Amino acid sequence: MLWFILAFATAFCVATGDALTKKFFGRFSPYEMAIVVSLYSLPFLLITFPLITIPKLDNVFWQTVLILVPVDIFALYLYMKALKLSPLSLSIPFLSFTPVFMILTGFLVLDESPNVWGVCGISLVVAGSYVLYSSKIKYGYLAPFRAIRKEPGSWLMLVVAMLYSILAVLGKKAIQHSSPIFFGFFFLASVNITILIFFPLLSKIKWNALFRMPVRGICVGFVLCLHVLLHVLAISMVEAVYMISVKRMSILFAIIYGWLLFKETDIKSRMLGAILMFLGIGVITLLG
Repeated sequence: MLWFILAFATAFCVATGDALTKKFFGRFSPYEMAIVVSLYSLPFLLITFPLITIPKLDNVFWQTVLILVPVDIFALYLYMKALKLSPLSLSIPFLSFTPVFMILTGFLVLDESPNVWGVCGISLVVAGSYVLYSSKIKYGYLAPFRAIRKEPGSWLMLVVAMLYSILAVLGKKAIQHSSPIFFGFFFLASVNITILIFFPLLSKIKWNALFRMPVRGICVGFVLCLHVLLHVLAISMVEAVYMISVKRMSILFAIIYGWLLFKETDIKSRMLGAILMFLGIGVITLLG
């Protein structure tokens, strides 16, 4: 039962980190938002890292990390851009498409056909995305789908979900060739350092403005590190599918944060849509 508590806490940390990042740093560019997250979480990682046992690392681990880091950085940039451009309740729920893309990848690449439960789960996720925009039905039955295309945060999170489906497979491979806790902290530190080196070369960064909010930055950085710690502890105690299914409760917390912190509207329909998407994730991961 401890794994469930840890996974539930992970979901809460994910949503809290997203809400704080948008609340405190939403006025900055996506590059600067990513730098804030990296800059203020790095000290916590460096303090913790000496306490972690370093396993024997082979070529497979290093080759996998070399692929993971740039893909994750690109996903993080799109993630920050989605948080900046759209309401939480219309962006975060689309991460629920990650297991859908994993099923589609298996079908296209490995010729693995989804079973009945997999199809049902996909249907629930798609239905949930439709319900998120159900307020647009008055403009026609296809209007909710057109609204998804017009809402930048929604389709950007769809791209992120697709990238996460790739990262999930590669991350599991890297963990198999190291250890959960080591990989979690080492990988995040690698991503952070890479971002701090290269993002300033891609965009002008308002460093003075970022450094003037150390307390807010530390809060965001601490929540991210806590998220990573809880994630690797939970996933080491139970099968990954169970842990990830509970972690995706973050989409429900995101709706609540959108309502409380940002006064987002149509919360009832968006919560119903998020619940349908969450149920679809559960069906795919547990029964599909």
